Amino acid sequence: MKANHFEKMSKGKGFIAALDQSGGSTPKALAAYGVTDNAFETEDDMFDLIHEMRTRVITAPAFDSNFILGAILFEQTMDSKIEGKYTADYLVKEKGIIPFLKVDKGLADIAKGVQMMNPISNLENMLERANQRNIFGTKMRSVIHKANPEGIREILDQQFEIAKKIMDAGLVPIIEPEIDIHSKEKEEAETLLKEEIMNHLNKLSDDYNVILKLTLPDVANLYKEAIEHPRVVRVVALSGGYSREEANEKLKNNEGMIASFSRALSQDLRVGQSEKEFNSALKKAIESIYDASVNKNQII
Repeated sequence: MKANHFEKMSKGKGFIAALDQSGGSTPKALAAYGVTDNAFETEDDMFDLIHEMRTRVITAPAFDSNFILGAILFEQTMDSKIEGKYTADYLVKEKGIIPFLKVDKGLADIAKGVQMMNPISNLENMLERANQRNIFGTKMRSVIHKANPEGIREILDQQFEIAKKIMDAGLVPIIEPEIDIHSKEKEEAETLLKEEIMNHLNKLSDDYNVILKLTLPDVANLYKEAIEHPRVVRVVALSGGYSREEANEKLKNNEGMIASFSRALSQDLRVGQSEKEFNSALKKAIESIYDASVNKNQII
């Protein structure tokens, strides 16, 4: 099955849906969906509510493998069920969509202009459970705020070090060194990031493969060399706070990149919508993101 997933992920048409809001971002995601913090008292209640939201998205008719290649899940989502099946099994068997798991434990404080990942103390156990749950790959996120060469280098060192452990466990890692879209040094940071990415890619052995999840660059096609690298399965774009409309337009200008949007995917979904309204809003979002991932502008 994983060989089929690898082929589909590397060559298929579509995008990756990011449904991996964690403990820190879940309240904001619920609030955007129309569920205030008055609706839950405990963390378990909160996660139950976000799972209900994710279930509504995943079971919707528009959430379809004709448009969506993969979906990124949070740890609790991996261990939860949809219609009696573990979420990853439901995605694969009922939807034909490839499941990924968010494995990072949030961000450290800013140092050297970046936020490294917190230590992942239970990584080995999580990877073992991911394999048991038929997960194909993982995702882990760092954030770059300034064009600090040392900080950016350390982020990539950390990401690739952990990525090798993930690949040794038989999973495909999504490496996500996000650049803050509001940074005044964004374009310079992107140039430094690309250089470090290529340095690390060129050191990978032939049996290691990664997916890169990157902020949409100010200079179109900046990551073309990474997209074409033999160790890269796919380069996907995060929306990073851009509206869906703006993220789609930027994505169309980057040949070979596909979307992996979270907020831009769910921005028009509300808990109080009827099923017809909800499905219509989700369908519009999915089709527009698919179009931006597949149909590219010609940059002259």
